[in-house]
Amino acid sequence: MADVTFDRPDVVDFGGAGQPIVVLHGLMGRARTWAPVTRWLTRYGRVIGLDARGHGASPHRGGGWRTEDFAADAARIVADLGAPAVVIGHSMGGLHAWMLAAARPDLVRGIVVEDMAPDQRGRTVDPWREYFESWPVPFAGVDQIREFFAPLGDYFTDCFDQRPDGYHLTADLTDLYGIASEWGTRDFWPYVERVRCPILAIEAGLSAMPPGQMRQLPTRAPGGGHHVIADGAGHVVHRDAPEFYRGAVEAFLSEVLSR
Repeated sequence: MADVTFDRPDVVDFGGAGQPIVVLHGLMGRARTWAPVTRWLTRYGRVIGLDARGHGASPHRGGGWRTEDFAADAARIVADLGAPAVVIGHSMGGLHAWMLAAARPDLVRGIVVEDMAPDQRGRTVDPWREYFESWPVPFAGVDQIREFFAPLGDYFTDCFDQRPDGYHLTADLTDLYGIASEWGTRDFWPYVERVRCPILAIEAGLSAMPPGQMRQLPTRAPGGGHHVIADGAGHVVHRDAPEFYRGAVEAFLSEVLSR
C-alpha cells in the first residue's frame, strides 16, 4: 500500500491508517462536509476526500460534466493509494462510486451509496432554479447560513466560502445545473449491473428519489449487498440521522473488511 501524500487543494486527507476509504460528496458539497463522519470512520482505515469537478477547491470549472469523468478522477486517487478502497458516496458521490466500481473493479472493495437512484430520466433542474434564486446571496455570515438551512445548517456552512462581500457557494450554479442535467437524460442501471463488489444502499425515509430503485441496487449488482431505509431522515442521511448512518456503515465495513 502506497504511503502517498496528496499535495493538492482538492484532496483532503482526514487521517487514519491502513485500508483506503474514499469519501465522495454530493452536489453543492465538498470533501470537508464529511468531517463529522470521518471522526469515527478513520478507525477503519485511511480516509481521503475529493472535491469533485466544479466544487470546492477543484481546479476543473465551466464544463466537462460527463459522469464517467468524475469517476475517473476518483479512480486516479484510489490508484495512487496503492490498494483497493471502500468508496462511500452521498447522492452524486454515490453515483460516482458505482460508476468507479463498474469501470475499475480492481480498485474497489465495497461501496456505500447514500440516497441516489440510477434512473432519473425525464427530471430536469427547473424546479431547483426558483429555490436557488431565493437564497439571500451573498450570506452575511455563517450564523445566517445555519439559520437559513436549518436543520442542516452546519452541513451547508461547509459548502460556502467567504469573499470580500460575504459568503458564496463554492460551486457555480451554472456548473451545478450542467452536472445534474445529465442525470435526467441517462439510465445508469447498466453500470450498476457491472458492480462486482458489495453495495450498501442507504435510502432516506423522506427521499425524493424515484421510489423502489434503491432497494434494487444490491439485487441487480452481481456483488450483492444490503439496502436500509433511514425512517424520517432527509436526503443528507449522514447528517440527518447520524447514529443510524454510522451503525449501517460500521456493520457493512466489518463485513467487507473481514473478507
